[in-house]
Amino acid sequence: MPAASMITARAELEQLCARGLDWRAGMRRAFPNAGPGRPAAVLVLFGVLDDVPAAAPGPVGRDLDVLLLRRAATLGSHPGQIAFPGGRIEESDGGPIAAALREAKEETGVDPSGVDPLGTLPPMPVPVSDHIVTPVPAWWTRPSEVAAVDHAESVDVFRVPVADLLDPANRGSTEHPISAGLHRIPAFVVGGRIVWGFTAIVLSRMFDELGWAEPWDVRRIIDRPMGDGVNT
Repeated sequence: MPAASMITARAELEQLCARGLDWRAGMRRAFPNAGPGRPAAVLVLFGVLDDVPAAAPGPVGRDLDVLLLRRAATLGSHPGQIAFPGGRIEESDGGPIAAALREAKEETGVDPSGVDPLGTLPPMPVPVSDHIVTPVPAWWTRPSEVAAVDHAESVDVFRVPVADLLDPANRGSTEHPISAGLHRIPAFVVGGRIVWGFTAIVLSRMFDELGWAEPWDVRRIIDRPMGDGVNT
């Protein structure tokens, strides 16, 4: 499959926001019945790498990336996990897009004036932390310096090549105990970092819906890193 250009990738992300998706498709056992939860939002920020491109070619350009961070190990929920910038929606935000941009600035120092939100995806329940989280896909029109701003919240901020996330050699599943036994959830291993839980679910479902995903071995088990907690 030829790599999508940056213009095409952005257009495909906009179309995905317009049509939406079903987070539960193919993963219903991972989503027990949950209450309404506290509203939160995350910024799924795509852009063009300004340093090292992806290691291998794929269905997207080698310079397309997504912004991630590592949460502090001392946090009460999802400690140590790799995540999108984001947090709880405050009354003053006026909605998930404003909340995602505010949280991203507070956590990573990203300049919101250089970020173009493309819309929202349907909220996803995260019962273990009693939240319902709205992903906000966005495009980095003018990249800015990013770093961990508050080390009580995050300890590392980085940009991951999307083509490396899509590489079947970097994909697998983590196992999670549920009442009916073990359930497998998509995971990624890139540059020694393991992306799993909520973040991996969002990326995997987006890649599937965008038509970017390549066949990968769902039977390959990736052990969750020590100190990352057990929350999804």
